[in-house]
Amino acid sequence: MGFDTAVVFGAGAFGTSIASVLSENFKQVILKVREEEVYNSIKNGENSVYLPGRELPKNIYPALTWEELDECVSDSTINLLVNGLPTRAIHPFYSENKEKVLDWLKQGIPMASLTKGIDPDTCELPDDLFMHYFSDYSDKLCYLSGPSFAQEILDRQVTIVSLAGKTPDTLLPVSEMLQTDYFKAIPTYDVKGVLLGGSLKNVLAIAGGILEGLGYNHNTRAAMITRGITEMLRFGKVFNARPETFYSFAGMGDLILTTTSDLSRNKTFGKEIAKGRTPKEIISSQRSTVEGYKTALAAHRVAKKYHIKTRLFDGIYQILYNDVRPEKVLKQLMELPISTIE
Repeated sequence: MGFDTAVVFGAGAFGTSIASVLSENFKQVILKVREEEVYNSIKNGENSVYLPGRELPKNIYPALTWEELDECVSDSTINLLVNGLPTRAIHPFYSENKEKVLDWLKQGIPMASLTKGIDPDTCELPDDLFMHYFSDYSDKLCYLSGPSFAQEILDRQVTIVSLAGKTPDTLLPVSEMLQTDYFKAIPTYDVKGVLLGGSLKNVLAIAGGILEGLGYNHNTRAAMITRGITEMLRFGKVFNARPETFYSFAGMGDLILTTTSDLSRNKTFGKEIAKGRTPKEIISSQRSTVEGYKTALAAHRVAKKYHIKTRLFDGIYQILYNDVRPEKVLKQLMELPISTIE
């Protein structure tokens, strides 16, 4: 093991799975958790709340308090920080713990963020959110996204993702820390493209679930994916993202995965919407975050703000937030005059 200690903030399914990857290369990985139930289960060798039945490597340790975390790392060197928090938790966590994390960044320790989403209130991407707290250390931050289900990572399925950042001095060492014989993070400088791809595909995954729930199959899904990529590129143009990013791991790769697999929380959410359940009813019945729900609202606001033509994304927004029946939205899309489709 070439590295000493990694610290992961948040112990959801994906944060835990990345901790498992890091455990291959680090002597110890500390998961900073917020809930006693999660803490106790990881103590017993699994995250029974978010990844039940999956045994975790023995060098992953939970810490419920900062005092406990400091004790865990007192005789070691921290080589990497990982943000495993959902979009909605960024401001609460880092406004409260800014100085703690800032002290580590000042020491030159890089941080990789796993957050996927757009803040619906400010229309900011995760890199924008972090700039509120760590603007002087943006070169130490990088952003991971791509086709990667937590369960399959723990099963050591071969997984390739994108890792975006500003400098090779951060990207290359972090990519090396994440490198295993089944997991690979490909460096790129297109931060906005990677973050947009990772965020917007969750909305399209909901659409995929809705279509499947309505009984539509491969032809319809392929049409939706194709149209979805077209509209994602329009978002990308506004944010000066590279078009090729949307055809890579954080774009097309992640989109195909989440719109076709039943392991996708967003797709499952869409299937429940197709049954007639309300978004609030579904969300209140589970603990896992459905990023696509809030991202649909954020995407709608971004499109409106920048006058982006996004008929598919707008249709999903209408279903989720204005109680429009999915069948009506699909009918409206199919009835558009041919000259207005694009």
